[in-house]
Amino acid sequence: MRWRFMGMVMVITALVLVVQTVPLAQYLRTVELDRLVTGLERDAFVLAGRAEEALESLDPAAITTVAEAAQEYRAAGGGRVVIVASDGTSLVTSDDDQAAVGDDYSTRPEIAEALRGTISSGSRYSTTLQQQLVYVAVPVLSGESIIGAVRLTYPEAVVDDEVGERLQVISLVALLTLIMAGIAGIVFSGTVTRRLTLLTSTTERLAGGDLTARADPGAGGAPELVRLGRSFNRMADRLSALIDEQRAFAADASHQLRTPLTALRLKLERARDLIESDPSGAADRLAAAEHEADRLVTIVEGLLALGRAGASIAPVVTVDLAVIARERVEQWEPLAAEGGVSLTVDGPASLPVLAVPTGVDQMLDNIIDNALAVSPPGGAVRVVVSGGDRPSLSVLDEGPGMSDDELARAFDRFWRGTSTTPGTGLGLAIVAELARASGAEVALARRHPHGLIATITFDPV
Repeated sequence: MRWRFMGMVMVITALVLVVQTVPLAQYLRTVELDRLVTGLERDAFVLAGRAEEALESLDPAAITTVAEAAQEYRAAGGGRVVIVASDGTSLVTSDDDQAAVGDDYSTRPEIAEALRGTISSGSRYSTTLQQQLVYVAVPVLSGESIIGAVRLTYPEAVVDDEVGERLQVISLVALLTLIMAGIAGIVFSGTVTRRLTLLTSTTERLAGGDLTARADPGAGGAPELVRLGRSFNRMADRLSALIDEQRAFAADASHQLRTPLTALRLKLERARDLIESDPSGAADRLAAAEHEADRLVTIVEGLLALGRAGASIAPVVTVDLAVIARERVEQWEPLAAEGGVSLTVDGPASLPVLAVPTGVDQMLDNIIDNALAVSPPGGAVRVVVSGGDRPSLSVLDEGPGMSDDELARAFDRFWRGTSTTPGTGLGLAIVAELARASGAEVALARRHPHGLIATITFDPV
């Protein structure tokens, strides 16, 4: 990925440089050509001024002097010079052999225009020289009369050479820019790939069984990679928690099922031994075995409920805490009345909170079930719904309460206050798991003079 990223950066940079260099080359050529034409026009007028007297007098000595000036100009690199009389006949050329003197130039478009009094400039192909030329032709004036013309020609290849030299410098700068872009691409891609390499290594460690493997949130890098690392850590935390819960579930199941299964087997074996000699005793053993089987079913159901609560990954939704509390109290009132316990609910008509679906129902059912189990006849259980910054649901009972040690262990799996306390010891553990999944907090506190207050605090909508 690192080299692909660097190659992509260099390709994009090269395309940008090409797109910029092509029009720049055209611009430089235009500027250089304009500069050359302007210089030739200036030189042509200077030579026209020096040739004016010679063209008026047609004195051979004066013409020779102008010819020497033309040759000096040619030698200085100013281009080829042709000076013609008013009829287009050449009187001076910058060539050493003067072979072109006396030739008729009146048919040349630029000479013809100059003899008509018009300054002519441009570029044309010379069949004689077999090359592209830049030319300037200006009239030679004596008063208002046109007595001749001066034409300067210059190879256009010189312009291309000048532009080429400048483009070489620009190309060198472009090459350095491309190299710097490649270096920048390597450095930048290194920060990206380094972070990805660390994440890959951490992922492999996690896949290999190292549940402590976590991405370093302070390793830096692009914001997207930082968010990816944080998401990975949340995933790893969740995975580790689920695995720990499954291990705890398996350990709890094996530990809690071993005793009733052993007792069930012993009772069945004892019943088999007594079935012929003591049918009544065998029936008692079978009844005890049936009771033990019922207890086993209750434990299994509690374990399954705890497993579902611990593995819950459902997103939190908006639920009405007050409405759910009234519905659950209505469902439990007949059972509370049978035990001689008063069950009431207080709170607003509506109170929306965030929780997992059916989570509030299950938590409230478990807490009310525990409260009714420990409440004496004539006692009262109150369900109180409160609003505020953190909405809460409280269940107050008048049972015997708990000590500090018992309160500290109340949410442990399979823990019961006393050996005579009914149930499997999973109810409050299920409440704690559902509260965690809902982003809520659950707590137990002593109530004076006796009893307990179970409170679940939720996040508001």
